[in-house]
Parts: sequence; structure tokens; C-alpha cells
Amino acid sequence: MSSISTLRWTCSPGVKGDSVLDPRSEPPAIPSRGRNWKDLRARLISAAVLVPMAALCIWAGGTAYAVLVLLATAGMAVEWGRLFGLHAWSWRGALYVAWPVAAMAAALGGHWLEAFLVIGGAFVFGPALWSGQVVIGCAGLALLWLRLMTMPGAGVVLFVITCVAISDSGAYLVGRLIGGPKLAPAISPAKTWSGSLGGLASAMVAGGLVCALVSGPDAWGRGVAFGALMAVAAQIGDLAESALKRARGVKDSGAIIPGHGGLLDRFDGLLVAAPLAALLSLGAAGGGAFWYVTPAGLVSALFAAHADVVPHALDGGRTLGLG
Repeated sequence: MSSISTLRWTCSPGVKGDSVLDPRSEPPAIPSRGRNWKDLRARLISAAVLVPMAALCIWAGGTAYAVLVLLATAGMAVEWGRLFGLHAWSWRGALYVAWPVAAMAAALGGHWLEAFLVIGGAFVFGPALWSGQVVIGCAGLALLWLRLMTMPGAGVVLFVITCVAISDSGAYLVGRLIGGPKLAPAISPAKTWSGSLGGLASAMVAGGLVCALVSGPDAWGRGVAFGALMAVAAQIGDLAESALKRARGVKDSGAIIPGHGGLLDRFDGLLVAAPLAALLSLGAAGGGAFWYVTPAGLVSALFAAHADVVPHALDGGRTLGLG
């Protein structure tokens, strides 16, 4: 049986408000049953606020959705910069936060290539900060692409976000109810194999249900398969962010979301799942949902030369001119 970690946390040098382990403290051997349920109430309250707001913006599309993605990318850029001692109130920090917003604005104007060039130009901030621009920027662009350039955009985004969120919740609940062997103790001691499998199973069920709702009952099998894929991607993102926080000596990337921490803590899985879904969507005929991707279609999309590409956005069956 695992034990509760009661390690003390102290302020991390150069990272205001974050924490690092106090090496002088030692974890006592206390039974783990019921541990960490104290944050469940805060998680539920946060979900009660965030889920309806996000669902409304996804359904509405247009400006509401664009603003949601812009705010999320800017907030994650603030947190990534802070992890490396860059504060948003400095001129360099403000420029760093504005950088992914500029990329999103270019994409909303139909200039997708220029949007990726903007992200690539962030190398001027140095390797560590540039990597944050790539991860956050690509995720933001992917979320815009899935909503604006695939059919049905709202349903596709709903599928990705639902699978990621359900995977996280399933892993949280099953891991604390069952416990067992650790998944990656050197990276994130709280994660267990039971939680990982519980998150995978939960995402498969959710993916099948959402896919059947969006594309019809015949598509439920695709939903189960791609729900599993989104869960794996989400868990990779979760572990990667945990490794980053451990390397930087912090407990959470921020404290903006009660029960979760920062935006990076909440959306880490989406940082991997959304770009993967957007990439797969390139191989779906006619801009269809990414779960209709074919190997031939994906190879053709990635390697064939396209002379004329006219970006457009789809919102509730209407074509919106964003350029």
C-alpha cells in the first residue's frame, strides 16, 4: 500500500508563488485510502464553471470560440514563461505572451502558413522558451483548425476535449479508488497503472458515445478507437508536463483553477491530443472528422503539393470569411 506524501513545499528561487520540495522533510508511512479526495470538491466546482462555458463557446463558434482559444493560449504562455523566470509584466514577458496570440490572429485571418512561421520565429527567446511557444502555439492552432476547417467542427472539438477530460477524470477516480503500482514514479509519484487504464477505458466509452452522437450510430466503433488514441495522447501530455514541473522544481504551473492548479496543469493533455487530431484530419476526405482518416489520405495530404489552398471557416454549416 502506498503512503501519503506530506512533504513540505518551499518557495522556488526565481519563480514567484511556486513551490519546491523541502529536502529536510520525510514522508511518513500513512495508509493512502481516501487520500487526496480533499481536492475533489474544488475540482467539481471548477468543472461546473468551466464545462458549460467551454461548451457554449464551442457550440457558438465564431468570435466566442476564438476569444476562448486566444485567452487560453495567452494564459499558458504566461505560465510557461514564469516556469523559466520570465514575468509577464516585463517588456520581454509581454512580448512572449503576445507571440502566440499573433499566431492565432494570423490563422483566424486564413494565413495558416504565416501562423506557423510566427511560432517558428520565437527562437529569439532561446530554446526553453521557444519550446513553449511551439507546444502551446501548435495546440492553439490545432483547436482553431479543428473548429474552423473540419466538418462538423463543433462536434470534432467536442470529441477531443471530452475524451481528454474524461480520461483525466477517469484516471483520477480509478487511481484513487484502486491504487496499485505506480505508472512513472520518477516523474509523477501519484499516477498509477490502474488510473491510466481507468482513464483509457473512460475515454473509449466517451469517444464511442460522442462519435455516435456526431456521426451516427454506425461510427461508434471509430469513436472507441480514436477515444483510446486521444487518451494515450492526453496521458503523454500529462506526464510530459509533470516532468517539466519536476525539472523546474515546482508543484503546479499556476493557481488559477481551484483543484487543478494552472492552465498548463489542466490542459496538458490537450497540448498533445489536439495537434494529433488536427494532423489526422488532413487525411480525412472533404475536410471530414479526423476519425475518418485513411492512410492513403494522410500520406497524400502530407506529401502531395497543393497549388491552391483557400482557407475558410465552417460554423454551423455557414462559411465565414475570416480573411
